[in-house]
Amino acid sequence: MTSKAHITSSISSGRLLWVVPLIGLFAAALTGCTHSVSETRTPTPVRTAQVKLISIGSEARYSANIEPNAQVDLVFKSGGYIQSIRQVKGADGRVRSIDTGDWVTRGTVLATVRAEDYTDRRDKARAEVSRIQADLEHAKLSFERTSNLYSSQSATKPEYDQAKAQYESAQAALASAKASVAECETALNDATLRAPFDGWIIKRSVELGSLAGPATPAFTIADTKLVRAVFGVPDNAIARIKLGQKQAVNTDVSLDTFVGHVSAISPAADPRSRIYSVEVSIPNPKNQLKSGMIASLSLNGESLPSSVLAVPLEAVIRDPGKADQFAVLLANGDSDSVTVQTRSVELGNSYGNLIQILGGVKAGDRVITAGSNLVKSGDLVRVMQ
Repeated sequence: MTSKAHITSSISSGRLLWVVPLIGLFAAALTGCTHSVSETRTPTPVRTAQVKLISIGSEARYSANIEPNAQVDLVFKSGGYIQSIRQVKGADGRVRSIDTGDWVTRGTVLATVRAEDYTDRRDKARAEVSRIQADLEHAKLSFERTSNLYSSQSATKPEYDQAKAQYESAQAALASAKASVAECETALNDATLRAPFDGWIIKRSVELGSLAGPATPAFTIADTKLVRAVFGVPDNAIARIKLGQKQAVNTDVSLDTFVGHVSAISPAADPRSRIYSVEVSIPNPKNQLKSGMIASLSLNGESLPSSVLAVPLEAVIRDPGKADQFAVLLANGDSDSVTVQTRSVELGNSYGNLIQILGGVKAGDRVITAGSNLVKSGDLVRVMQ
């Protein structure tokens, strides 16, 4: 006779034989889900710079971005379907719609939306003004007659008050109707988009027949008669910069030296990069300096004392594992999609908007300069050019 203990043992063994495969299948499913999630994750876009060796005796160069004096998105306040776009003659001699790279003067009509709806509303508002003016004339005559009768005691006080109220009501209605006409005129005028200043068309986002409105920019226009070279400096160099001082700027695309004046100095350093933003305004009558160009400059002939490894200031972050130390994020890999690795570094002196690295990296390493606050060690990122 089989004992009770033996039966219990057999049942337990049988359960284990079923449970173990189920656990394996469940683990495999989880692994598959993990792989699926990781495979579909989009790499975070970042920008990088190389760790470089600065030559002995060279000037401390600051890298600057050229920005337009003014750049605005133009939108239609009165929405509708695009009815016309300004036509110009292209380089090939054919007539085309105005587009990126074209120069326009202030007040130039760039595009219009279909105006019939707005002209209909204006005409209706004008007709209403005419009707109310007729009512006002009638109310005025009635009030004047009742007023004369009341003064000779031939009309009662209620009759006088009623005539006066009708006259004042007609006056108010006429004022409201005229305001409606003015609103309709404004809406009709806003159906035409004009250039607010002389400048270059940076972007056109509408086509004939497309629907335009206040939520969608139709054109982007930039004023580059005056441009700004924007760069960052550390705290040990900010004292050498004064508003109004002359500053020479160079670019790789031109042999000319451009001279401007310091027009703005940030009152506070960026909390992450610890650098101050400075702007140099430069006259640009020949449009040699274009928005987005990279320029370089030096302050008062400042020279570097030795040959050092250096990275941009914006590449340096607080070490995630040691709050009182610093680190950089390395971009490891040869393709556009690379892996992030945190590397602790020891900092030296700053030269321009570069800072000396005493240890932790080598020349040629790529460090993340933009987007470091969005990623961490081990993340997959996409390097933007």
